[in-house]
Amino acid sequence: MEDARTTNPKSTIPGWRVILSDKGRLWASRVLPFTDAETDVGADRTVDADTLDELRAEVDRHEAIAREAAGRVTS
Repeated sequence: MEDARTTNPKSTIPGWRVILSDKGRLWASRVLPFTDAETDVGADRTVDADTLDELRAEVDRHEAIAREAAGRVTS
């Protein structure tokens, strides 16, 4: 049986599992963890928001942090 509070991560936010809490808050957890370097500069694997648009923005923000950190490592 599938939990109705969990949405399909591929159709909602690719690479992230989206969950609706029992309090109505949306959470997203990255399927693959960030590297230690990405985490050290602030990329969080789990984020939350009130709306799906806000959640997508938070995911995008943390992915951007990770990309910036990855760029520092390779530069």
